[in-house]
This record gives sequence, C-alpha cells and structure tokens, in this order.
Amino acid sequence: MQRDTNYFVENIGKIQTAEELVGDYRLLKVALGAYGLDDDIGNRFFVQKVLEDGTLDTDDLANKLSDKRYLEMAQDFGFGDFDIPSTQLSDFGAKTVEAYKERQFEIAVGEQSQDLRLAMSLDRDLGEILKKSSSDETKWFSMMGNPPLRSVFETALGLPSSFGTLDLDQQLEEFRNKSEQYFGSSEIDQFSDPEKREELNRLFLVRSQIANGTASMSGGAIALTLLQNI
Repeated sequence: MQRDTNYFVENIGKIQTAEELVGDYRLLKVALGAYGLDDDIGNRFFVQKVLEDGTLDTDDLANKLSDKRYLEMAQDFGFGDFDIPSTQLSDFGAKTVEAYKERQFEIAVGEQSQDLRLAMSLDRDLGEILKKSSSDETKWFSMMGNPPLRSVFETALGLPSSFGTLDLDQQLEEFRNKSEQYFGSSEIDQFSDPEKREELNRLFLVRSQIANGTASMSGGAIALTLLQNI
C-alpha cells in the first residue's frame, strides 16, 4: 500500500484527463479506493465515462447513478467540470491518499467484522453529506445513494431487506418517520450532533449483533439499549 500511495502522490499531477487516469492501473486503484469503489477497478470504460461527463449537467452520468460515491469522485477530480482538473492542485494527491488509507484500514477491519467497518465509516460518510448546503430531502437522498451509509440507517431503524424495492419517495418518507420515532426528529441534519450520531451508531451495532445472533450483551441489556432509543 505504501508503494501505491507514494506512486500516486508522485504521479497524479501528471494526469490531465480521465483517459490518462484509467490508463494507469496503480493510479486508478488508489483513486477508486479513496471512495470505496475498489471493486470497480475492472470497469475502466465506465469509470472514464463518469469522470469525463462531469457533474454540472443533470444529464451527466454521475448525477443519474444511484451510488453517489461516483458523483463525489467526479466532483473532486473535476475532469468534466473544469478546464484544469483538481489533479493539478498541489495538495490533491495527499488528500486522496489520506482518504485511501482510511478506507483500506476499514476494509482490513471488515475482514474481521463487516458491522464494525460500517460503523467506522459513519462519521466520514454522513459528515460529508451534512456539511453541504442542500435541502433536507437532497441530503436524505444522498444518504440513500451511499450503500454503506444506507446499510447503517436501514439496520439501525429496523427496516426490512425488502425496503429497497419501494418507490424512492416512499423510502424517503419511511426513513423520516423512523428517524422521528427513534431520534425525535425527521430531519437528517440532527445527526450533525455527535451525540445523535453516536446513538445512531450504537443502535446500528446492537441491531446488527441481534440479527447475526452474536450479541455479547444479555437480553435485558439489549432491550434496555433499544428502549433508550425509542
């Protein structure tokens, strides 16, 4: 990993286009890994199309994808949005590498416990959404478009696996209703409060342990934890 990150910092400044990025396996590996998209390393044409389109037009591919991690990546690299991409910024390589290392550590944790990996990613992924100056509805949809983050919310709020087959507006309404039931507000901005995020994380881990049948707490302790979040 150290060799890959050193290579990225040393060479990303030479990249001017999305085509050049996807043409370098080692650079693309770190770039995708920084956004949790490691599994798409073989989909080079698709990645190039997303990055080349940009994000400023509603018809751009990144805006149409349900997985909003691609939108974030396209915005950050800026190939389709600006004459000079972000790869030319002096600190771009270091910032991307920092994100890559963080996610690789989470992957290593996930090899022992996928639930802990998801819990670790909550602060970062949710924080990125909450700091944007967009509407409450847009932020909810952004959360719904981030698979790891959505998994945390669905589990914490006790939503069934079939939930994702509902119409998007119905899903949004149910997320809001459950959020108000468990946390006292239907607005996602409430999780800007670290204590509220901790409550969400704790509820996620408890429900995950129950679902997996591996809870180390007694039945009474589990019940108490759940009741405290109702």
